[in-house]
Amino acid sequence: MKVYLTSCLEKIKAKYAEIRYEERRITRVHYVGKELEFIGESETRGGGIRVQGKNGWSFISFNKLEKLKDYLNEAARQACIARGREVRLAPAHPRVEVIRAKVKKDPRQISLEEKYHLCTRYNQLLLSPKKVQSSSLRYFDVHTVKYFANTEGTYIEQERVDTIIGMTAIARDGINIQFAHEGIGGTGGYELVEGLEDKAEEVSRRAVELLEAEPASAGKYTVVVDPKLSGVFAHEAFGHLSEADFLYENDRLREIMQLGRRFGPPELNIVDEAPIEGQSGYYLYDDEGVPAQKTYLIKEGKLVGYLHSRETAAKMGAQPTGNARAISYRYPPIVRMSNTYIEPQGKSKEEIISEVEEGIYARGFRGGQTNLEMFTFCPEEGYLIKKGKLVKKIRDFNLTGNIFTTLFNIEAIGDDFVLFGGPGGCGKAGQSPLPVSTGGPHLRIREVIVGGV
Repeated sequence: MKVYLTSCLEKIKAKYAEIRYEERRITRVHYVGKELEFIGESETRGGGIRVQGKNGWSFISFNKLEKLKDYLNEAARQACIARGREVRLAPAHPRVEVIRAKVKKDPRQISLEEKYHLCTRYNQLLLSPKKVQSSSLRYFDVHTVKYFANTEGTYIEQERVDTIIGMTAIARDGINIQFAHEGIGGTGGYELVEGLEDKAEEVSRRAVELLEAEPASAGKYTVVVDPKLSGVFAHEAFGHLSEADFLYENDRLREIMQLGRRFGPPELNIVDEAPIEGQSGYYLYDDEGVPAQKTYLIKEGKLVGYLHSRETAAKMGAQPTGNARAISYRYPPIVRMSNTYIEPQGKSKEEIISEVEEGIYARGFRGGQTNLEMFTFCPEEGYLIKKGKLVKKIRDFNLTGNIFTTLFNIEAIGDDFVLFGGPGGCGKAGQSPLPVSTGGPHLRIREVIVGGV
């Protein structure tokens, strides 16, 4: 593959050009309630070409590798007539590397029948309580090999295996309907989804227990959030604001997000780090052939970095961070997060809760939305805190506010740390779902606006 791709690039007349080619094999099993909605395997092969013109990019996706030279010539022709902004790229040292996936149990060696029986067993456990009316179980494993070559001499070949399962139980008591969800897996083999019977039972139990919980009362509270929610804050509320393509196009946000500005307490560190083996956002080279790295966005409470592609780095006088990613060969790479998290500090979960006179402990994540610096997140469940003790389970509430104010209001950061990947992913500019992980420790935040009854 290397000889073919590089030989094709040698003949193109362009300032810069790159080829991405991808081979992907996917197995899916999907239950809805007692019904098996889908089971099967599929394969895709295709590539994408980007050619730099003086005033913009051309991009072509293709499926017939044997016609690559024709596609390159067409992309070069289109680049010459592109009418946009001048394109400049930050320098990147040429790299040549072949990376193989590390798995204990390759999912390709496990029969589809065995995967079916595993999913059937988990789904039966989800449906076992009488009050659980329905379920959703999604299993998939993906084997991917990506090839990247450019006119600067870089050639990267990366193999990865993702194995993931998502389990949802939906409980009902009259008009009261509640659900609980758990996503498990990441980069790795079949071993990631084995032995999850206890987890399936726990999901059902949480859904049923929510039927008995009381709706939360609206107000302003001191809130303790679990690692899943702290990861959501890092990714959804702040990470997207740090993506340099979005930042560069927004004058108001660029004025707010000035490097060196304080956004939180001295203990607060927010990081994006792709090279964490096992996580959904794991990779060693991005889709521009730039090495992945650990990038501090906030360090000791101050904004110290953005996430960059080569193009945004050139525009903003920075170094590429290895965050140019595309969900498949059908799309050009754009600036995206990888594994985004808040670093742990010194307090235990028990200590963080014990210091709250009156507040809420929020756990899990059902969904939410962001609009620039404003956010609304819906936890799965929560507990009222009275005099440092969890006293009553609550449900049906949301957390809302301004992310910059909220970051300043963090008053305790836990010593625990969990990263979450699993099904789903991040969406941006029509590219979804992109595999990412989020996480962090427990956080205590004062004066959070809680929406409820």
